[in-house]
Amino acid sequence: MNTKQRTIKSEVVISGIGLHTGKSVTLTLRPAPENHWFKFRRIDLEGQPIVSVDADNVSDTSRGTTISENGASVSTIEHLMAALVGLQVDNVLIDLDGPEVPILDGSSSIFVQKISEVGFVEQDADRDFYEIKENIHYSEPERKVEIVGMPLDGYRLTCMIDFNSPVLGSQHASISSIDEFEKEISSSRTFCFLHELEMLVNNNLIKGGDLSNAIVIVDKEVSHEELDKLQKLFNKKVTVADEGILDNIQLRYQNEPARHKLLDMIGDLALVGRPIKGHIMAARPGHAANVAFAKRIKNQIRREKSKKKINTYDIHAKPVYDTVDIMKILPHRQPFLMVDKILELIGNTCGRS
Repeated sequence: MNTKQRTIKSEVVISGIGLHTGKSVTLTLRPAPENHWFKFRRIDLEGQPIVSVDADNVSDTSRGTTISENGASVSTIEHLMAALVGLQVDNVLIDLDGPEVPILDGSSSIFVQKISEVGFVEQDADRDFYEIKENIHYSEPERKVEIVGMPLDGYRLTCMIDFNSPVLGSQHASISSIDEFEKEISSSRTFCFLHELEMLVNNNLIKGGDLSNAIVIVDKEVSHEELDKLQKLFNKKVTVADEGILDNIQLRYQNEPARHKLLDMIGDLALVGRPIKGHIMAARPGHAANVAFAKRIKNQIRREKSKKKINTYDIHAKPVYDTVDIMKILPHRQPFLMVDKILELIGNTCGRS
C-alpha cells in the first residue's frame, strides 16, 4: 500500500532567539498543498520572498545551514527540518519574520512537541520517495569524512564522530527507522568546544548563545581569568564539571553529541527535496559534507530522470487483440506468425508479445 503525503492540521507558532544573530524571531508553520515540500517565506521583507529548502539554494554551511533565494536568506534551518522529516511531514509553508530560525533549546524537541500538538492531515497524493537504488558515495579524505547511501526499503541512519578529544572521544549513534527519531534523537542538543566558543564570540557570532541551548565541551584547562570572562559573557556563574562539560550540564544521553550529529544529518538531507528511502552511513559528518551529499543525491535524481523512459508491459494483462483477432487482421504468415497478442495501442505504436 502506498504511503500518502501529509501536512499539519493547523498553524504552529514558535518564537525564540536566533543563535548567531541574537534577534528575536517568530515562525509560523502553515499547512501546504501536495508536492509543496518545505518553503520559507520572509514576511519581514518587501514582497515576502520565498526561499525553498533545496540543496541548490545553500549559501553557507560554516556554523549551520543557510539557504538563499529571491534576494532573501534563512539561517540555521537544520533543527526544524529534522523535526519535520522525523515526524514524516511532507508539505509546510514556514512564515518567518527574521533571518534565522530560533535555536530554542539547541535540539528539535520543542519543534516536535509543538507540531505534534496540532496533529497531521493525510493528503491524496502518494509520498514521493527517492529510493536509493545503488550506492552513492561522498568523501573528504583530508578530513576523514565519508558518507554512503545504500539501498533499503525504509530510512535508516548511522553516524560516527571522532574529534580526537580525551573528553568527547569516539561516539556512534543510529536509528533503524525514521519512526525512532522523536524518542531517540530529537532532544539531542547542539554542542561546541570551549576553544570554538571563544572564536565565535571574538567573531561577533552566537549573540543568542546561552548555556541553556548548547553543550560546551571543555577540552583544555580553564584559568580563573577565563572563567571570569565566560561569566561576564553569559551573565551568570560558570563552572566546569568533572567530565569536561561547562556549567555542570547533565547530558541527556551519554552519546548526545553523536545523536545531535545524526539529527543534523536528517535536517540537512531534507535539502534533497523529497523523503528518502535508503540507509545513510556517515563518518565525521558536518553541515558542509551533509549538503555535498544531498547535492550528490540530487544529481543522481537528475540523471535518472534524463534517461529515456522504457515502456514496460504486463504480459498477463488482457490484450487489446489476441491471436484470433490478429489472424482476422493480418496475413497468417511470416513475420506475422510471431505476433500472438497486442497489449497496447497508442496512435501508430503498439506493444506486442
